[in-house]
Amino acid sequence: MTTTPSPEVGGAITALAQNRHQQPHDLLGQHLEHGGLRIRVLKPLAQSVRVRFEDDEVVDLEHEAEGVWTAVRPDATRTMDYRVLVTWGDGIEHEHDDPYRFAPTLGEVDLHLVGEGRHEQLWTVLGARLHEYDGPMGRVAGVSFAVWAPRAKAVRVVGDFNGWDGRVHPMRLIGSSGVWELFVPGVGVGDVYKYEIRGADDVVRTKADPMARRTECPPRTGSVVDASSHEWNDGEWMGARAGRDPHEGPMSVYEVHLGSWRQGLTYRELAEHLVNYVSDLGFTHVELLPVMEHPYGPSWGYQVTGYYAPTARFGTPDEFKYLVDTLHQAGIGVILDWVPGHFPRDEFALARFDGLPLYEHPDPRRGDQPDWGTHVFDFGRLEVRNFLVANAVYWLEEFHVDGLRVDAVASMLYLDYSRRDGEWIPNVHGGREHLEAIGLLQEANATSYKRVPGVVTIAEESTSWPGVTKPTSTGGLGFGLKWNMGWMNDTLRYLQEQPVHRQYHHNLLTFSLMYAFSENFVLPISHDEVVHGKGSLLNKIPGDRPDQLATLRAFLAYMWSHPGKQLLFMGSEFAQPQEWADGRSLEWWLLDHAAHHRVHALVKQLNTVYREHPALWALDSQPAGFRWLDADDNTGNLLSYLRFERGDGTGDVVATVVNYSGADKEWVRLGVPRAGSWEVVLDTSGYDEASSPSQAGTVLEAEQVPWNDQPWSVTVRVARLAALFLVPMPGSEPDGPALTL
Repeated sequence: MTTTPSPEVGGAITALAQNRHQQPHDLLGQHLEHGGLRIRVLKPLAQSVRVRFEDDEVVDLEHEAEGVWTAVRPDATRTMDYRVLVTWGDGIEHEHDDPYRFAPTLGEVDLHLVGEGRHEQLWTVLGARLHEYDGPMGRVAGVSFAVWAPRAKAVRVVGDFNGWDGRVHPMRLIGSSGVWELFVPGVGVGDVYKYEIRGADDVVRTKADPMARRTECPPRTGSVVDASSHEWNDGEWMGARAGRDPHEGPMSVYEVHLGSWRQGLTYRELAEHLVNYVSDLGFTHVELLPVMEHPYGPSWGYQVTGYYAPTARFGTPDEFKYLVDTLHQAGIGVILDWVPGHFPRDEFALARFDGLPLYEHPDPRRGDQPDWGTHVFDFGRLEVRNFLVANAVYWLEEFHVDGLRVDAVASMLYLDYSRRDGEWIPNVHGGREHLEAIGLLQEANATSYKRVPGVVTIAEESTSWPGVTKPTSTGGLGFGLKWNMGWMNDTLRYLQEQPVHRQYHHNLLTFSLMYAFSENFVLPISHDEVVHGKGSLLNKIPGDRPDQLATLRAFLAYMWSHPGKQLLFMGSEFAQPQEWADGRSLEWWLLDHAAHHRVHALVKQLNTVYREHPALWALDSQPAGFRWLDADDNTGNLLSYLRFERGDGTGDVVATVVNYSGADKEWVRLGVPRAGSWEVVLDTSGYDEASSPSQAGTVLEAEQVPWNDQPWSVTVRVARLAALFLVPMPGSEPDGPALTL
């Protein structure tokens, strides 16, 4: 039976049916009115609808219009718990709960913080969250959906639970917050959903949830309801982390693209194979190319559509937590690449989310990224800034991640980045600095360090922007570390020269010490240097294969002993000749070849020596931790220097000499700061089967012959294309400070 609604109610029902109603709870659910308790239920295509109340009273509902059913219980003077009994075409009466009888699941404080852009745990109030209500008819479990779409005309949630029929679950706009919310009973973990948004431009788009914590596996683009059940077992790691300063500790990073390290492995399988491999090599950290969900695999994760969801390509969020947990239990830190600078234009994701530019800046001179065909976030919008700051905190807190490496920082800092004159807008002072992006980076760094002691943030910043790793309190960007792109470019240019020509390019190696302590640096040999025709690290080096391998080994020792943390991209640790390709696994069969296995063994030994000798990391960012012995032997292609654990010269010390020439150095005198015995703890020529005998293990007695401005000296043989590390034997500690420093 159908009843005729009043014009006012009829208009509201029509707006609801057309996805134009912003307050469906005002119409639907239960409302006390003159004459009793009015019940309205939205059940499109139903044949009959009844309501059973908490006192077991059952009332038949009449169809008003457009799937809205109603009745009045005249004897009711209060609202009550009730269930909806629906008959469809199957002849069976189904019992449902009514989404429109529940109060909002977001509190006033949360909405206030969202509106001010200060909700540091945004993921706890937006997105899809399991929720329960108690009532006279029993506990009700379901999911609270909440999405920010401030200029939308209406929003519906669609998914597996309603047959992807937007008419079933229109959402309400809560006040002036721009947040739309609906609690849907019966929805649970694993259900796929999206939002059907009628935008400000009056076009209806189906969008993935920006706050989704789980997604379908690409190329599918649905958001997935998720709840974590992972039980962490890394308490020892986390407790120690909170008391550590990662900027002053050892950091030897193995950079990994999960999809091509070994193709086909899941997060759980990587928790065995990757963890065992990295543990054996002795790296202190792994850095993962972005694991946040992305639709296009060959973007390597740098075009993110799901900022709060680990990619489903390798498993669930809990399975990714298992990988992090296992790494921690093995004593290995985890750094994630994070991409707050730009996002792709995919129609299903963030772009024009509510019908107009929302997450992106509305002016294409600021909102478009010409290099990558992506959008740039509107960093000045408080809610967008909150979305990104909370996202950084989310990975650190929820996934126990130990650090974030921020991609493409230079593209964020400069308004004219990759733009010609007339294609960019100056800031309020007429300059090229992107003040809002600077503010975002400062806030993200300061918030991360405040909330999560012991973590580190790292900038991939390729310019000479001042104060990248200076505190925000003094106007710096607040990063803990910065990639040393100058060192990387200069060193790779040097390595590409023939040994006979290197004497003319010696400054490429020595120049890095002119600015090595201006920031806290990481020395990166990253994925960017071994792809897109640049060739592998090995094949950048001239000469035959034995010379390439020898030079690579010398370079790795130079890298591990240079001031700064070090990062090496996967495959370089065993001298893979082919440049990296994301569509295939590393060439693991090379480890069956002695020459490549020896490079692998050298990296393992380097990490062992590095961990054991604080001189190689304790004062990475301080001039007192480094002293040249000989920086000027360009004709001999020779470098030698000292690294110190303490500024007064006491404690650990490591002497390094590197021979980049094609000739053996039969007699090299090195100045040392202490008397006594010095042991050669590393000789990269010892990892070459054809080389003359290794000096490793050799013990040299320091002579009281001043050299290189040091009071003592030793003489060593340095093979061609080789590097040596020397350390004082126990008992050679000076009685007091080494005054020659």
